[in-house]
Amino acid sequence: MPVWLVPLAWGSLALAIACALAIACDLAAGHRQKMWIMNLVWPITALYAGPLALWAYLKVGRMSSRRRMQADRPSNQTPSATRKPDWQVVGVAVSHCGAGCTLGDIAGGWIVFVAALEIAGSSLWPEYVLDFALAFVLGIAFQYFTIAPMRGLGLRDGVIAALKADTLSLVSFEVGLFAWMALVQRVLFPVAHVHPDQVAYWFLMQLGMLIGFLTSAPVNAWLLKAGLKEAM
Repeated sequence: MPVWLVPLAWGSLALAIACALAIACDLAAGHRQKMWIMNLVWPITALYAGPLALWAYLKVGRMSSRRRMQADRPSNQTPSATRKPDWQVVGVAVSHCGAGCTLGDIAGGWIVFVAALEIAGSSLWPEYVLDFALAFVLGIAFQYFTIAPMRGLGLRDGVIAALKADTLSLVSFEVGLFAWMALVQRVLFPVAHVHPDQVAYWFLMQLGMLIGFLTSAPVNAWLLKAGLKEAM
């Protein structure tokens, strides 16, 4: 492992945590989102996107706060959330999907490491399986708590709508992340693998999640255009 990778990883993780805390504090200080699930999505996104997530929150997230939405009503303006340009709508949709994937990938990575799970002598395959399973469950849950209230759906119809809205989205996110994980383990560090108890592992996962964000963006754009996913 390169000597420079460890301090770079510590710096990246410290900055990401600081950005997540800054967003959480701002939300608590009076900028809570109209959709409560976004109060979780923004700080979680900052865990891998760091300053990019903080910038996006200040530029886009605050527009969807309860305070901002209420301020728009008396002046008969169109609600702020509906005035977002397409790239912002897509970005928020990907962040929403990515938050569930991120939590699933964090939990899955630790479980595989602690339990020393392997398939064919590699920890990569069980991590793929567990990461995807947890990301899928959490991603659909995040989508359910968005789409069901917006459409006034019950549990069954809400889950079905969430599956339609988020399945392709989270699959495309995980495809980008999993491809990066394979590159890291098979090409970049084929001998001295990095593990969850090393800071470099989580820095590399940050990069993988950013790649997942990019691979998921076109799919989310299509889902929004097709009306399968709600603009937030």
